[in-house]
Amino acid sequence: MSDRTYRVIVRGVFAGLDEEHRTSLLERAAQHSHLFAAFTDEGTLVYDEELRAFSFRCVVRQASDLPDEAAGPAAEQRASAALAARGVGHGELRSQVTSMDDMKIRRPRRN
Repeated sequence: MSDRTYRVIVRGVFAGLDEEHRTSLLERAAQHSHLFAAFTDEGTLVYDEELRAFSFRCVVRQASDLPDEAAGPAAEQRASAALAARGVGHGELRSQVTSMDDMKIRRPRRN
């Protein structure tokens, strides 16, 4: 059975940040800018210096017999684990799933 590949963006808001976590996140904010956002297997956390909302971008590969919607919860679990590893809480998570297998690439025409 083959795998399908998805790019997933998980969005949420930070919750329960104490001064220590705020300081830690602010020190690394430049590294988590939208300029460095990428879809990776381990995921990329993106936020700004306001420390309100964040996004987490990752690649999810799953069996082709699973529905496309199953990639969202898998990515949300990764995002939650990545934030927990930093000791950071979050509110409700929302995900947007894009199948890379169904994406059509338009090549430029050669004249």
